[in-house]
Amino acid sequence: MSVAAEIALPPAAGTSLLNSKVLVLNRSYLPVHVTSLRRAFSLLYQGVARAVDEQYRTFDFDSWRHLSADLPHERLGVVGGFIRIPRVLLLIAYERVPKRHVRFSRFNIFARDGNVCQYCGRRFPRTELNLDHVIPRQLGGLSTWENVVCSCHECNRKKGGCTPEQAKLTLIRRPRRPEWTPFSPDLFNIKHYQQWRPFLNPVDNAYWNTELLAE
Repeated sequence: MSVAAEIALPPAAGTSLLNSKVLVLNRSYLPVHVTSLRRAFSLLYQGVARAVDEQYRTFDFDSWRHLSADLPHERLGVVGGFIRIPRVLLLIAYERVPKRHVRFSRFNIFARDGNVCQYCGRRFPRTELNLDHVIPRQLGGLSTWENVVCSCHECNRKKGGCTPEQAKLTLIRRPRRPEWTPFSPDLFNIKHYQQWRPFLNPVDNAYWNTELLAE
C-alpha cells in the first residue's frame, strides 16, 4: 500500500503544501538534504526515516500519524481528519557527513565579506557593491576566492585596473575560501522553519546559487 493510500490524501490536499520543504538529518543528527513533504511522508511510511518533533523525540509513521494534530502545529487535511506535518526527518541508517563545499558565487562572496567594501570598510546594500579582482585580470589575476572581494562603486572606480598598492588602497583583510556547510535556513531562499534551527549552523549561508567560473 502506498503512503498516499495509507493516509488517504485527498486530491485537494494542497500541491504547494506537499511540495514544501523538510530537513533531512543523518543518524548523527547532521543535515544532509532538503526534500519535499510528499517525499518525507514516503520515507517515513517506508520506515527509512523517523519524524523528529520540537522536543527531539522521534516517531515512526504509525506513532506520528496518531500524534495530536491540533493547532498550533502545521497539519495536513486528510480523509478522516488531520496529520501533523514533519519538518525534520532522521534517517535511521544513513551515517554519511555532507561534503563541505561552498560555491564560488556572487551571493557567497557578498556573504563572506558581510556586504562590506574590502577597501573602505563601509557596509552597503548589495546593489551598491561590485566584485573586484584584487590582482586585475589584465595583470594575470584569477577569479578565485583568494582574489575576489566586495568593493563599493567609489573604491572600484578609484582602483580601476590597478593593484591595491598602485591605487593606494589597503585591503581590510586578505580574502580566503570560506568553510561553511551548504545547509542553512536561507537555503534556496525558501521559507524559514523554526524546527530546523537547532540543527543548522547560524553562520552558514546560502549554497544553491549560480557558481562563478574560475579563470
